Amino acid sequence: MALASTNAPLSAASAGKLQGNGFFAALRDGFVRYRVFTRTRRELNELSSRDLADLGISRSGITRVALEAAYGKDV
Repeated sequence: MALASTNAPLSAASAGKLQGNGFFAALRDGFVRYRVFTRTRRELNELSSRDLADLGISRSGITRVALEAAYGKDV
């Protein structure tokens, strides 16, 4: 039995249109920033209260510090 494929490969112009709007770049950037946020928060949560105090961070400030690390100070 023969199968016919109707999926044509993307031309260079079509591929450029997909990347031109920056959707995929923004999506990737969002994932990278979220991973920085979760990793920072997880690593800070693993520290003892004394280590956090040495860094000048309270337990309640861990999320704020992780947000600043991932997204910048204007969050």
